[in-house]
Amino acid sequence: MFFALDGFLFAGWVVRIPAIKQQTGASASTLGLALLGVSVGAVITMMLTGRLCRRHGSHAVTVVCGVLLPLSIALPAQTRSPLSLGLVLLVFGAAYGGMNVAMNSAAVDLVAALRRPVMPSFHAAFSLGGMVGAGLGGLVAGGLSASTHLFLLAGIGLLVTAFAGPSLMRHRPPPAAPEAVDPQQPKQRLSPRARRIVVLFGVIALCTAYGEGALADWGALHLEQDLDAHPGLAAAGYALFALTMTAGRLTGTILLERLGQTRTLVLGGATAAAGMLLGSLAPTTWLALAGFAVTGLGLANIFPVAVGRAGELAGPSGVAAASTLGYGGMLLGPPAIGFLADWFSLPLALTTVALLAAAAAALGYGARNATPDAHS
Repeated sequence: MFFALDGFLFAGWVVRIPAIKQQTGASASTLGLALLGVSVGAVITMMLTGRLCRRHGSHAVTVVCGVLLPLSIALPAQTRSPLSLGLVLLVFGAAYGGMNVAMNSAAVDLVAALRRPVMPSFHAAFSLGGMVGAGLGGLVAGGLSASTHLFLLAGIGLLVTAFAGPSLMRHRPPPAAPEAVDPQQPKQRLSPRARRIVVLFGVIALCTAYGEGALADWGALHLEQDLDAHPGLAAAGYALFALTMTAGRLTGTILLERLGQTRTLVLGGATAAAGMLLGSLAPTTWLALAGFAVTGLGLANIFPVAVGRAGELAGPSGVAAASTLGYGGMLLGPPAIGFLADWFSLPLALTTVALLAAAAAALGYGARNATPDAHS
């Protein structure tokens, strides 16, 4: 439920970006800098959240962030300048980043206890929440102001946390599988090789988070401005992307069991690269939407696999490190695409998503021999 809530609130925000861009009078590049606030806020809090999870438990931190995130989502619609928008998005990003590390740490504990690669299922809930949030945003985009819409989302988020939080707090995280802990060695101490592997999976996460962030922040604008799509249809672009990502993640466990990690990463990266080339360069809205759909399928399981493997190696610290690097992709993405859009064009700027998806495929192949013999 918390994964779904996270996706629902984030999508509800991103589909209102065109309205808030108009409200604040931002250009493409100044909007990109303002959107940087989300990623800066997230990255600042992520390493801190890893420490908080070790001290207070990932369940408690997840519930606290489940209160802070809905409260912060109502703020962007109250701004009237790119500077104030950027400052408010720092707060939203801090809550969003904390939630992501805490809930992924809880999920890693559960995956270790189950001894099955079910991490994509949690991320499927995130994508499902994103699909519902984007779909709802598309339906109300013409009838409700951004302020009213985001205020309603804040209320829904607080209700979900009030319902699910007490249940989560009653259950302690399951113990890790016995082989995940080496009793001969100090806790949380990693070999240099293990740290390099965590960084490698973090960079893979970065390449794919760049793509997710780009489609979230710029997909609707591309459809609306470059292809003259109706605002409701433009909002549906992210909903379609989230739908195919959900479908890909729901089948992710079976895919990982049958193909293995390396083939899943390589196939996913190659598929996303092809889909985003179509999505960014297609001359019609419907072809662009098809490209977004293929991109969602390709990116679906790369981020959960990368974060899951980092968590296997280093617990909440590994999740925090990989997530921080992943959000480095979102940190790089909004301003890079904004400036490239101003210098060249938004469609050309979006082709960088295909480039980094191909890089994720190559790195996934390079990580084929990575093993978690990590403690020293």
